[in-house]
Amino acid sequence: MRTLAPIHADPVAADLGHEDPVPADHSDPRSPVVAVRDLEVRRGANRVLPGVSLSVRRGTVTALLGPSGSGKTTLMRAIVGVQVTAGGNVTVLGRPAGSPALRRRVGYVSQAPSVYEDLTVRENLAYFARVVGASPDRIDAAVALVDLHDQVDQVAGSLSGGERSRASLAVALLSDPELLVFDEPTVGLDPLLRNALWETFHALARRGATLLVSTHVMDEANRCDELVLMRHGRLIAAATPAALLEQTHTDDLEQAFIALAEPS
Repeated sequence: MRTLAPIHADPVAADLGHEDPVPADHSDPRSPVVAVRDLEVRRGANRVLPGVSLSVRRGTVTALLGPSGSGKTTLMRAIVGVQVTAGGNVTVLGRPAGSPALRRRVGYVSQAPSVYEDLTVRENLAYFARVVGASPDRIDAAVALVDLHDQVDQVAGSLSGGERSRASLAVALLSDPELLVFDEPTVGLDPLLRNALWETFHALARRGATLLVSTHVMDEANRCDELVLMRHGRLIAAATPAALLEQTHTDDLEQAFIALAEPS
């Protein structure tokens, strides 16, 4: 795998080739989809994110990796524009995060299923299509992308955990977003469903979408094009899996994370 430098961590990260991200120019395909600069988030007196900077390249599946409480969800909420921030700025597709113009261009799937349990999959999709102003033909396209043909007329409350996750993904896909943000989408799924979901992520990336996926499962890191490692609210590394292994002289990404998080 070739070494890339499309994601840039803050100054506390290991030396992987940092530079300040610049606001995305949507007319330039080389510009980042996400550019975060000096982002600070506080909860009371605590600095949850103490000044994070990074950028995410177009058309990639990028993993946001770290243990629970490392700040992954907070960072993702800031990227989709629903997090109160104390400083810095976040630019998404050339616009400030949370801008009304981004509502159809960014899809967000939180850890909680985003479907109504008393409606069928099709009824959920029809409702959310009206909310986001998507055309009715997007419903069938979204169902096809997540392979829910057999469950489309099933009440969401009777779906398995994996099927419900895919239904939530279908909702996010209704507007054919350019950026998809997933907060630990594979938690609780069996290996077959996890594999199917990751195959869907890469199929979307091949279609031109950019995906940012948080996880605390290190073996999922190998499925991604690029990795951002977090600990205690700070970015400790940002690179491709191959580059991280090379830098830490290991053949295992979990050991690479340990080496970067607790340098000797």
